[in-house]
Amino acid sequence: MIGLGRMGANMVKRLSRAGIRCVVNDRNGDAVRALAGPGIDPAFSLEELVRKLPAPRALWLMVPAAFVDDLLAQLSPLLAAGDVVIDGGNSFYRDDIRRAEELGQRGVRYLDVGTSGGVAGFERGYCLMIGGDTAAAHDLDAIFAALAPGPDTGSSATGTAARGYLHCGPPGAGHFVKMIHNGIEYGVMAAYAEGLNILHSADIGLREHTKDAETAPVAAAPFYKYRFDVPQITELWRHGSVISSWLLDLTARALRDDATLAAFAGRVSDSGEGRWTLDAAIDEGVPAPVISAALFSRFSSRGNAGYADKILSAMRKQFGGHDEQKKGS
Repeated sequence: MIGLGRMGANMVKRLSRAGIRCVVNDRNGDAVRALAGPGIDPAFSLEELVRKLPAPRALWLMVPAAFVDDLLAQLSPLLAAGDVVIDGGNSFYRDDIRRAEELGQRGVRYLDVGTSGGVAGFERGYCLMIGGDTAAAHDLDAIFAALAPGPDTGSSATGTAARGYLHCGPPGAGHFVKMIHNGIEYGVMAAYAEGLNILHSADIGLREHTKDAETAPVAAAPFYKYRFDVPQITELWRHGSVISSWLLDLTARALRDDATLAAFAGRVSDSGEGRWTLDAAIDEGVPAPVISAALFSRFSSRGNAGYADKILSAMRKQFGGHDEQKKGS
């Protein structure tokens, strides 16, 4: 395992618990030392890591997408035909197609594995979406089975998908499926956030309202006099509701820990998958309004709509002499 961040380190622990010996490397030597122990061998350079692995080697990269090509440039000369490189991060699927071809010219097999599970994956297991060389995926079945959650109790479904991992197709297929998975995640998260915001603001009828030419009157104020306990509602929905989910579980936990969300500024990052999902939707001519709205909402959360908002305010001033209202009015 190369890359011992939150997920990489937990994946190593899960593999080790299943009796699979691991050799670990990270740019941060302290992370390597912290993980070393029975069944987990430290390697403080790529050369040492490759040397400690028996051939044919399997090397799992768990690093940000921006670092994969640089890492492969260092790693590739150390590998031999029959070795397998696995990219378990969130790389763009088109990069996987290129990398598989380049490594294949040297006989090195490549797998792209979309990995979902977050920091809870050590106990829950990881959902693995696998693309690339079919024989390599088969050879590493024991590794995927150890990382995956395993079958649901009482489920009659069969096949590896029912255990939490699936070979989805040729190079790029794993990260393509993970890309769409994350696009859906954007939309689901946005729906929860918007709905809870409506609940949070349902006391608007109990507030004082500015009355002037620049402010729309709240004619429905008498119907919005609710002070909902949003943390308790998220907890309620976890039990038997149609919209219960692990994401809702995590939301309820966050609100239990910080009911006012005072620790958060509301700047929501995007690591690329939502953008790539929309690129695919455009290329395929497939409408994806929910995912696109969720992505653009993330842009707005980071202040990227600020200039456009100023333009709107300036136009109102120009055509109607409307003075900009102060924040909070």
